[in-house]
Amino acid sequence: MCTLEKRGSLFVLTLTSESDEQHRLNPTLLSSLLAALTQINSQATSASALVTTAQGRFFCNGFDFRWARAAADPQAARIRLRTMSNSLRPVLAALFSLPIPTVAAVSGHAAAAGAIFALAHDHVLMRADRGVLYMPEVDLGITLPDYFAAVMREKIAAARDVVLAGRKVRAEEAVEMGIVRSAHDSAEGTVEAAMSLGEELARRKWVGEAYVEIRQSLFPEVCDVLGLAPKSIVSKI
Repeated sequence: MCTLEKRGSLFVLTLTSESDEQHRLNPTLLSSLLAALTQINSQATSASALVTTAQGRFFCNGFDFRWARAAADPQAARIRLRTMSNSLRPVLAALFSLPIPTVAAVSGHAAAAGAIFALAHDHVLMRADRGVLYMPEVDLGITLPDYFAAVMREKIAAARDVVLAGRKVRAEEAVEMGIVRSAHDSAEGTVEAAMSLGEELARRKWVGEAYVEIRQSLFPEVCDVLGLAPKSIVSKI
């Protein structure tokens, strides 16, 4: 599941779990995330920002393959996996449509769909001592959904090494590669830095409609694959 709270100018979205701390994306969590992002969109002001983080040593370990494999047969398992992929798409579309800055505090491992979820934020901060970004699809022998590939192409210049080599990218490497904004010594330090950045961005009080248009113009392929129609606003200059 996830929790959403308001701390001053910030919406703080936290991935939580009662059973384990891998925060795998199953239908329950995906539905909870979409509901939270919808709530944020309806309540956001020009002085708001979003910070997303997670409890424990994982940020998000991708789709819940255990839930998929628990299906009655291989065909049913494939349907469950497709269901999760189809459910993540509107979550990312909601992130790309938020009229406020978004910051992911990657306080642990972010793998596969979890890495895509993190990269869908405007800014990514990462824990240096244990944080890892990992796209294991080439090792698992499974293909990338179209929107995964679009996010990787537009968000990561070195996507070939990350995707086709299954490279595990640690925080300091991710900073050097331009994938994340900064690396921090601990989970607490990562979240603290993300909160500080979120507050700094919220103080800018940008016009939400303009912010969304600028974001989507930077990543047109992702937005097209996610089914987001191009936005257009009339300049007030």
